[in-house]
Amino acid sequence: QYLEDASEYDMCKRLRVCVATCNRADYSKLAPIMFGIKSHPEDFELEVVVLGSHLIDDYGNTFRMIEQDDFDIGSKLHTIVRGEDEAAMVESVGLALVKLPDVLQRLRPDILVVHGDRFDALALATAAALMNIRILHLEGGEVSGTIDDSIRHAISKLAHYHACCTRMAEQHLIAMCEDHCRILLAGCPSYDKLLSTHHREDYMDIIKSWLGDKVQERDYIVALQHPVTTDIQHSIKIYGLMLDALLSFNKKTLILFPNIDAGSKEMVRVMRKKGIEQHPNFRAVKHIPFEQFIQLVCHAGCMIGNSSCGVREAGAFGTPVINLGTRQTGRETGENVLHVRDADTQNKIYHALELQFGKRYPCSKIYGDGNAVPRILKFLRTIDLDEPLQKTFCFPPVKDPISQDIDHILETQSALAIDLGGTNLRVAIVCMRGKVVKKYTQPNPKTFEARMHLILKMCTDAMRDAVCLNCRILGVGVSTGGRVNPQEGVVLHSTKLIQEWSSVDLRTPISDALHLPVWVDNDGNCAALAERKFGHGKGVENFVTVITGTGIGGGIIHHNELVHGSTFCAAELGHIMVSLDGPDCSCGSHGCIEAYASGMALQKEAKRLHDEDLLKVEGMDMKLSEPITAAHLISAARMGNSKADAILNKASTALGVGIINILHIVNPSLVILSGVLASYYQAPVQRIISERALLSAQSIKVVTSDLEEPALLGAASMVLDYATRRIY
Repeated sequence: QYLEDASEYDMCKRLRVCVATCNRADYSKLAPIMFGIKSHPEDFELEVVVLGSHLIDDYGNTFRMIEQDDFDIGSKLHTIVRGEDEAAMVESVGLALVKLPDVLQRLRPDILVVHGDRFDALALATAAALMNIRILHLEGGEVSGTIDDSIRHAISKLAHYHACCTRMAEQHLIAMCEDHCRILLAGCPSYDKLLSTHHREDYMDIIKSWLGDKVQERDYIVALQHPVTTDIQHSIKIYGLMLDALLSFNKKTLILFPNIDAGSKEMVRVMRKKGIEQHPNFRAVKHIPFEQFIQLVCHAGCMIGNSSCGVREAGAFGTPVINLGTRQTGRETGENVLHVRDADTQNKIYHALELQFGKRYPCSKIYGDGNAVPRILKFLRTIDLDEPLQKTFCFPPVKDPISQDIDHILETQSALAIDLGGTNLRVAIVCMRGKVVKKYTQPNPKTFEARMHLILKMCTDAMRDAVCLNCRILGVGVSTGGRVNPQEGVVLHSTKLIQEWSSVDLRTPISDALHLPVWVDNDGNCAALAERKFGHGKGVENFVTVITGTGIGGGIIHHNELVHGSTFCAAELGHIMVSLDGPDCSCGSHGCIEAYASGMALQKEAKRLHDEDLLKVEGMDMKLSEPITAAHLISAARMGNSKADAILNKASTALGVGIINILHIVNPSLVILSGVLASYYQAPVQRIISERALLSAQSIKVVTSDLEEPALLGAASMVLDYATRRIY
């Protein structure tokens, strides 16, 4: 009784392995494993399921060779819907999925072994995975360049264990996040048989039985071409060209019918239309036993077509191979394979036959060394049925996600900012924090063509540098003098300082050249945008920025939005009139703020005093060669020059009165002075507001900007605000 119990316990420990085979090709890989499993009854219990083209008469009823190999077929499933087109393939998968659950429920295997990349195998893997049956997938991780790739990788994701053939396939599976511990680099099981049997002494008998008594070794061709389901018409055309080339080449040819994939029916029609089955040079067959097929490939003068046998098994013999089309693109091959991927003419294929026929190449063992089956059996013995069935994926270690690291986002998401000044053209890479990462400066050309050429060149250089600086450029912002239509990205007309700069579309050429979104606005508006994002205006709903530089400009932020006006000339703050009979202004009018308080106006007054010898005072350092500027006027006033002081008081008053007008119109809560003269004007303007403004506006604060590059930062802010905005 004890011995009987022990025997029963051992039987229970056996791994119940179900091997499912769909066609003649996968059986050649599965048969060695099946023989190995059958030879170890103490460890394994074998169940065999046959489906697919094995059971179709037109494809040789190849299930009989399984029976001839003395395997008991537990289930035969007729799963092929005839039609040999795409719809028939899909219907065949559906039919298999309908029939498989009953079989798998009855057999209750511990593990299902599936091979390769056929649509039948996808049905097997899908059914097993959904029924919580462990799956061992053979030949995963390979790349062949057709829809087979998608099917193969899909099966790999459903499978729990993998037995792959090459080191590269193993790396692909690891890259697909499969668990390294569940991947076996075994080699191809068919190599176990072909490497041990391809030196059979009776090979000439096999050759003559298929091709006739007069055929000699290496003086015949083996042809095997299958349809490419993603480009059926093209594969039919290649098939016809191959047949024409073989007819012209005039050598004995053993040609196998194509597999059951969509397009095979049309390929057979092409073969019959050309009379291949009746031609004396051809022997057309539906099936050859694998052991005999090995001999025929091993001793052929050449193999042609797109079968995986050509790039895999044939390499083990050094047989010359011509691989036609894209079906095996991506497969690892030995030097015996000549690819004719664009097989668009008969002459090209014929020339390939001339190059390859009769050659011999070194034998390749890329796909195996003849010991795959022992490795696979050992691997099966290690499977622990008690470990969780739910497979896990081994995602590669990565750094903290960038999208959740705010510091990294602020440093790397950047804008390309362009400032078109009257003197210089500047381009800068500006990061989200408002830091100028890198700046480029060139003199602003005088002509339109030269200016546009320089803009694009400087931007291209900056884009290249941005990659090295780890900055991802989100878009381009342009700050320019003059009146701008920001909706269209067009400079309507410019200041006199920038020549040939009216009716200029900036957005289109820059966007076309850099493939980035582009925003354009007036330099005064850009200064206001810079303050809103990076300066004193951050978080302030209503404020005004006034630029006090060579000219006077600025921008108005009202309810957090920039005010452009109906014709895009709002916030022309420098041209607010503060006197009916004041000095001439560059705009053509009189008495504008700019005519009193701009750097150009102060420089003009400084030169007048200098010419009248009224500028210099005792202790004031002035070199004879240096040009007279507004700075000399300010210096003279601070050292007690009453004339200079009077000019500056008038300028401060004009600016202060102009700003009061702004306060009375738009009622901001803050005034920000920007530009080279801002620090000088801040105190006088604050005093004038407190003296002359309405009581409700007298307390409005005037501050000096802390930003060093308001035009560039404003141009960048257009990008950084809008390119990162999500609209639903």
